[in-house]
Amino acid sequence: MKYFFLAVFLGCFTFGKAQSNVNDIFAAGVADAERFSNDYFGPLSEGALYSISNGWYNSGKAKPLLGFEISLVGNVSSFKNNQKSFVLNTADYENLQFEDGNVSKQVSSALGDIEGITVFVEGEIAPGVTQRQQFELPSGLSGEGINFVPSAFIQASIGVFKGTELKARFLPKIATDEVSVGFYGVGIQHEFTSLLPVDKIWPVAISGVIGYTHLDASYDFTNTGVIAGSNQRIETDMDSWVFQAIVSTKLPVINFYGGLGYLRGTSTIDFLGTYESGFITSPSIEDPFSLNREVSGVTANIGTKLKLGFFRLNADYTFAEFNSLSVGINFGFR
Repeated sequence: MKYFFLAVFLGCFTFGKAQSNVNDIFAAGVADAERFSNDYFGPLSEGALYSISNGWYNSGKAKPLLGFEISLVGNVSSFKNNQKSFVLNTADYENLQFEDGNVSKQVSSALGDIEGITVFVEGEIAPGVTQRQQFELPSGLSGEGINFVPSAFIQASIGVFKGTELKARFLPKIATDEVSVGFYGVGIQHEFTSLLPVDKIWPVAISGVIGYTHLDASYDFTNTGVIAGSNQRIETDMDSWVFQAIVSTKLPVINFYGGLGYLRGTSTIDFLGTYESGFITSPSIEDPFSLNREVSGVTANIGTKLKLGFFRLNADYTFAEFNSLSVGINFGFR
């Protein structure tokens, strides 16, 4: 299969790869296609939500009034071996069968690298006439040597009043003949230590951050696969909220920071268009199903920031269900 969202140069969010037969599974019927797609795409949706939610801050000290910073932020979220595959039991499916006769086996998720697993569906296309449709299950990101889920975006921060700064992040809509992706978010940071009378001599800064991120993307795969139809596409919407407490040092050049927080996110993947549901005699199906995923959990990170005049560089590592590395190149004033 093709990757169902493609990597785009300098900051396009890679949602995943599949192989060129992303709609082949519809040969087994809508119910089987929905069951398989939920298990296949689920871990990728979760990893993507963690990836797009990082990089909101690089210091516990909020910018002063009209102080600003422009950043190019890149995130990569790693994944564990148990997120790269799932057990497909044909007893749970109506039509899907393994070509080698096995009833169940480990198959690749959209993060995995298991290749060469052939399945088939078989049914009567006319009285006394049986047809068999055979195809290979998709592999995933690891099969292409990619062992992380990336995201990248531009972020801007500005101080609006004492101890408070506003943040915005975005990735301009990028579109090709098959793929389009866009990204935006807003956030706020408030430094609690700025209210202390000893703020100037206090050695650390303590802040709270709230951030909201939204991603929407689509992939048109009408011209791939073995299932006839029209306007076949996947549309994805992702939303995440993060709530984080931050502490950092306040040194002139090199600083260290860390945070503890909570992430909550949702993902909706809509399979849209017209599909021939299974065998030749099956009726056409419009907009067959949607896949919904939710994630939530505690996150913790630690990082460092180098400040050389208006140029700043930071890097931090987040510990969560999907561990992530975030790197920022920043240009700022005050």
